[in-house]
Amino acid sequence: MARLAQIGIALGSLGLVLAFMGLFPGVTGLPPTPGIGVVQVIMVLTGFGLLIIGAIIYVKFTFYSGIASTLAQQIGLRLALTGLVFAAMSGMADFLGFGSHLQPETGDIFLGPWQALGLISSFVLSAIGVLIYAVSGNFQHNGEN
Repeated sequence: MARLAQIGIALGSLGLVLAFMGLFPGVTGLPPTPGIGVVQVIMVLTGFGLLIIGAIIYVKFTFYSGIASTLAQQIGLRLALTGLVFAAMSGMADFLGFGSHLQPETGDIFLGPWQALGLISSFVLSAIGVLIYAVSGNFQHNGEN
């Protein structure tokens, strides 16, 4: 089961790198452009999604391997995944056509302050879900190192 925990660490690390590249595309050598594009938003969403899923896999197979999930853990898991869905909805709202800024003819989207607040608060909600998942289980030490 330690291998699955290592996969969780690898997914989380990959997610962190993707989110960093989406937030700061200049680190990849691309020239900076004004505003935030669709690819950047998708990179950030994918990165934070992998980070949250990697954290859940790590917690599950490090602390609660072979132990059934409690109700509080299931609530934490669903809260984390619901936060990711809300983040995707708020981040891609204008691109999908239900945001407050309609897409202009240039094809650029506008990530406004309310969308950014929704995106950040959804990521915080996901992180709280992972924390609930981590602290609310029945930890049993089985003697393995």
